[in-house]
Amino acid sequence: MSIVDAVRRALVSAEEIAADEERADAAEHGRGQTCGAIRMRQQAQLSGVIRSVVLRPHQGVPALEAELYDGSGVVRLVWLGRRKIAGIEPGRRLRVEGFASAVGGRPTMFNPRYELRARPGE
Repeated sequence: MSIVDAVRRALVSAEEIAADEERADAAEHGRGQTCGAIRMRQQAQLSGVIRSVVLRPHQGVPALEAELYDGSGVVRLVWLGRRKIAGIEPGRRLRVEGFASAVGGRPTMFNPRYELRARPGE
């Protein structure tokens, strides 16, 4: 680590460091797309970490919602008709592919294909 990196780490917040690490990981395992620059109404391939998982019905249908974070932004992932998916839990790394849309002004993917990735240290 260079002197510049050491000074930078001393001056920036832990949240900024975590975001930098997530961006680097997403760039390494993603397809060049980021949550912060996702284009609506197009296919997207993203990689990141799940920050939260909630069971929330959509129009009377059970739906599992997860928040995918890659250091640049957040995309909501929604699996309709599902109450639980093994491995979809906070802290889990994930690669997803699906059609991006905006719901309530938030980037959202419904029923994305997903690949669970190993947790750091596994």
